[in-house]
Amino acid sequence: MKPKILIIDDNDLTLKLIRFILEKNNFEIVIAKDGIEAIKKFDQTKPDLVLVDILLPFKSGLEVAHHIKSVSSQTPVVVLSALGDEESTVEKAFEFEVDDFISKPFSPNELLLRVKRLLK
Repeated sequence: MKPKILIIDDNDLTLKLIRFILEKNNFEIVIAKDGIEAIKKFDQTKPDLVLVDILLPFKSGLEVAHHIKSVSSQTPVVVLSALGDEESTVEKAFEFEVDDFISKPFSPNELLLRVKRLLK
């Protein structure tokens, strides 16, 4: 059975890139484009890993991460961010018990390596 990954980002180009990388490597993909949809999709699909952008419509990526960790602390959550004030953003993300943080832009290989490491 393919591992299922929920990708949450409101940028279509980012979604397409991540989806392409992960589907090519035999992962099942679920997509959400805002915080509210992300929580619904997480609760419905029970993914094995979540990739979430910080800046999302309706609910922030950190609010989504908090929901996921409160419902399923074992599900790895990776925060993606292009925010300039990276240090405080990273600290805030780890306060929400996320498992990893990747700065945009990122290399496809780095993304794949981190996903595979968290799914071991």
